[in-house]
Amino acid sequence: MSKENNTPVEKLFGSKTRAKLLQLFFSNPTKSFYIREMTRVIDEQINSVRRELGNLESIGIIKNESFDNKVYYSANSKHPYYRPMVDIFSKKIDSARDHDIKESTWDEYTRPVRNYLQGLIVINRLPGQDGLDLLIIGNDKTKKLTRWAEVIEKKQGKMINYAIMTPEDFTYRKSVHDRFIEDVLEMEIIEVIDPENIIKGKR
Repeated sequence: MSKENNTPVEKLFGSKTRAKLLQLFFSNPTKSFYIREMTRVIDEQINSVRRELGNLESIGIIKNESFDNKVYYSANSKHPYYRPMVDIFSKKIDSARDHDIKESTWDEYTRPVRNYLQGLIVINRLPGQDGLDLLIIGNDKTKKLTRWAEVIEKKQGKMINYAIMTPEDFTYRKSVHDRFIEDVLEMEIIEVIDPENIIKGKR
């Protein structure tokens, strides 16, 4: 394969930070992100993120809006290059590195933590909505579940709200109709992994 076909995407778009931001926005074209969330997800310094956001906003390719005292940025669907950018960044730039979570199953993503994970609830939390994205049930004494959640966060390209509970804590709180657990179970659930019937057992 020629060098031309292996050009790093940052060379096409001027900088590594700008390329990462474009990847974030246009592979998630309906989502909004605030600055500190972006710095964490793309792993870049806040000053370079602010600078590139200003550049992208000046040409109208992204937009911002304020919500709950935070400024959220998103792809501008009215820009004439919106559709081409979505087409570019919705494809895998580096197939050896990127594994789109939409093309995989949660079953596959939980394989590295199977010995620690005893239950998982994946929630469809809307932008700006309070609550969790993931309720993780298992023993996290070694912090393997915490590190796993951070990996999933990067794969999804957004900050994830998650909570980790021991099976005993979850079972007890479910048995006494704890408000937090009740709220989680009443939300729109995308996926449940429950190998020991902890989640779907008696309420």
